[in-house]
Amino acid sequence: MEELGLPKAAGPSAGAGPVAGVSVAKVAGVEGDEAAAVSSKLFRCACMRRLLPLAYREELYHVLQLTGPLLVSRILNFLLPFVITIFCGHIGNAELAGYALASATINVTTTSTGFGLAVTCDTLISQTFGGKNMKRVGVILQRSILILLLFCLPCWALLINSHNLLLAMKQEDEVARIAQLYVMAFLPAVPAMFLHQLQVSYLQNQGIILPQMYTAAAANIVNVGVNYVLIFSLNLGVIGSAAASSLSQITICLLLFGYIRWKKLHQQTWGGWSSECLQEWGSYMHLAVPSTLMIYFEWWLWEVGGFLDHCLTLLTTLFCQMQVTPLSNVGPLQFPLGVHAAACVRVGNALGAGDTARAMVTCKVALALSGVLAMFQVSDTCVPYTTMLTVMFLLFKQCLYFLYFSCVCIQCVCSGILVGAGKQKIAAISNLVSYYCIGLPVGIALMFAAKLRILGLWTGLFICVVLQTGFFITLIFKLNWQKVTQEVGCPGLDQELKPSHEAEGSNKDAGGPEGDADVKPQAPLSVSQLVMRRGLTLLATVLILAVGGLYSCEAVLRFTVTHLPTV
Repeated sequence: MEELGLPKAAGPSAGAGPVAGVSVAKVAGVEGDEAAAVSSKLFRCACMRRLLPLAYREELYHVLQLTGPLLVSRILNFLLPFVITIFCGHIGNAELAGYALASATINVTTTSTGFGLAVTCDTLISQTFGGKNMKRVGVILQRSILILLLFCLPCWALLINSHNLLLAMKQEDEVARIAQLYVMAFLPAVPAMFLHQLQVSYLQNQGIILPQMYTAAAANIVNVGVNYVLIFSLNLGVIGSAAASSLSQITICLLLFGYIRWKKLHQQTWGGWSSECLQEWGSYMHLAVPSTLMIYFEWWLWEVGGFLDHCLTLLTTLFCQMQVTPLSNVGPLQFPLGVHAAACVRVGNALGAGDTARAMVTCKVALALSGVLAMFQVSDTCVPYTTMLTVMFLLFKQCLYFLYFSCVCIQCVCSGILVGAGKQKIAAISNLVSYYCIGLPVGIALMFAAKLRILGLWTGLFICVVLQTGFFITLIFKLNWQKVTQEVGCPGLDQELKPSHEAEGSNKDAGGPEGDADVKPQAPLSVSQLVMRRGLTLLATVLILAVGGLYSCEAVLRFTVTHLPTV
């Protein structure tokens, strides 16, 4: 059996374990004894063994084994900006507001872009690793590094103009100035943030989870020390806080990179830089664009709301709820994200190995786990207070926030399954329709027309999440998983897994099923074509940055001339 969640899982022998395409039930059958299965360490109760078939126990064991460290690492990553927020609060209210505005700006323009592009690796690497095409994992990582570093330039172009954008949205000049200071200090951290996300995706889709947990813990210790020294010991105030915000991202990236090199976690999948990483950018972006849009539509729902002047008071309250509530519910709110990542890894590994049955088992186990979590959240929040139905109804009305996040538990896990299957386009369209065509219009109407204020907004969001969750569950159970497995193994998509001249017969090497015969592999680009196309791409991103820089300089000069003292 593969031992997911441990560093030594980076390079298992080819053809070993369920990832190679052998179902869990068959492996246990060969062993001839259920006690020899890895799930026996967790399910020692005879009652549980009777209720759950062996294949489901095995899959639940692996999902939980991934979810635990993922949960801890996500909480530790959540603490990095939260610690900075605490130190900002000790400087002053304007500084705290400036940092909150800067965080929203960075999330909208940069973090969502990098995270969305990195989601592509969750699909490609998990499926490639599942097919035991180890060296191709390194090529996908190289391609991702180049593409994400190029996207840093357009993100910088937006960030250096954040002051102008905030003033155009009628934000206070002092708060916008402080936000611009934080944003400018964060510019060096943008590549580090992107690369850290790629490293996390690279490791966790191989089942290696513990390194990101260790490095996140170390980064938090460094973050607290740096904030204290810069803000209190050196009395740098806002400048020190802005520098600490940037250093926290650079630190966690360097720590994880150093850990990978120290433990040699890259040896099985990294064959050195290859010209193959310059090929197939079109097919990569074909998956990256819907992945990024999926993240945009979900994240922008919250961040853009902070800029709506007409409901500033409501959204300030909403912002406080979203910041304070996770502190008391950090486990339940982060747990679905851990199951989301675990489901993505396991589904992608199974599809890459050509094991359709195990992919379906993973879906059922992950959905059942998310459903149990959602029920616990609702019961723990609302039920203990009373047993009277009338009072419980009123309490549920006041606890709509918790009901919303209970549905998000299931919706989050469903999106992880779709990402593992490479169905980001469906998830992106669903986010667009449910959030912006149903949730926000209904919520805004209830806020103002029905005068329900915050309750109206949460009601609209709750309705859209319920509809989206139902759609995702129906889609997952109606999906032709055999066809999805064939799509993963077909030559057209296998260009992400093997060089073009090796595409013939690659399905057998990858352990996946044979693809459609009429799907023809694309010819590799020549050196001159690569130089021209990649050169034009680089030129376009540089021009975007240059235009953004010129516009920013023009705005600064205009501001200086306008405010020059008259002689």
